[in-house]
Amino acid sequence: MNMREESKLWSIASRFQSLLVLVLMIVAMSLLSDRFLTAANGWNIMRQISVNVCLSIGMTLVILSGGIDLSVGSILGLSGAITAGLIKYPVPFQALGVELQFTTFGAVVAGMVVGLALGCFNGQMITRLKIPPFVATLGMLSIARGLTMLWTKGFPITSLGNGLSRIGTGYVMGVPTPVWIVGILVAAFAIITKKTRLGRYIYAVGGNEKTAQLSGLNVNRIKVIVYTLAGILSAIAGLIVTSRLDSAQPKAGEGYELDSIAAVVIGGTSLSGGRGTIIGTVIGCLIIGVLNSGLVLLGVSPFWQQVVKGGVILLAVAIDRLRDTSD
Repeated sequence: MNMREESKLWSIASRFQSLLVLVLMIVAMSLLSDRFLTAANGWNIMRQISVNVCLSIGMTLVILSGGIDLSVGSILGLSGAITAGLIKYPVPFQALGVELQFTTFGAVVAGMVVGLALGCFNGQMITRLKIPPFVATLGMLSIARGLTMLWTKGFPITSLGNGLSRIGTGYVMGVPTPVWIVGILVAAFAIITKKTRLGRYIYAVGGNEKTAQLSGLNVNRIKVIVYTLAGILSAIAGLIVTSRLDSAQPKAGEGYELDSIAAVVIGGTSLSGGRGTIIGTVIGCLIIGVLNSGLVLLGVSPFWQQVVKGGVILLAVAIDRLRDTSD
């Protein structure tokens, strides 16, 4: 094998490395546990990763544009709590002497609006006040978590009714509803990033912001759109979690931002921005889902599961750094 063929082989291996890792993990887990490669476990993994896929699509857009969003888990929690609270309790207007009772659809829309507003707020803080994304979204992480505690008073909001629970626990043509939801989102955002002007602009901003600005792109507007989309997707994830549990937990979404960032990086998106795909992120989510499921079936302690997951994240970031250096 000459140098050119060897280089080509490495290029192909690098391009499909996430997929190769996923296949190897599935084979390894299947050999280690006879309960892993079953249809029931497969649907279970798909249902469990649906929340992370929602968050990770938004995180992919943010990282592609050269940013980071640490608030996705907290926005998930607040949006879910707002939706649950509006379904469960009427909103009093004491001045008018009336109470407003939301329908399930109205409460879901309200939860989406909360996610949209908080994501847009993140974008405005980053573009108008020039606050680094890490700091701005870290602040939003704390704000949204505090608002969730105030809204729920620290207690779960339960018994939300069949209308909402069908979203998280229902089936359509034998496939869990959350899988349909994330499937549609993945297809939509894969097309947006690859086939639309907005997608090309996001890659351009993340690849070289100065050049994008000199080319006439409205960089600030693109960033606000990206963070707003991340907020809406976090709200959808919150809706899935709340409906699946039939309750809104005050601490829902804690630590989810780390799983989301891990899936994006494992899926091959560069933390430097400008390079990566939505499909790669989905593969990253599958890798984390297979890893979690396999470790549970093998009876590995939850504490060791955290250690293994942290090691996988560090390995993925190290590979990303080496790839950037080699480029």
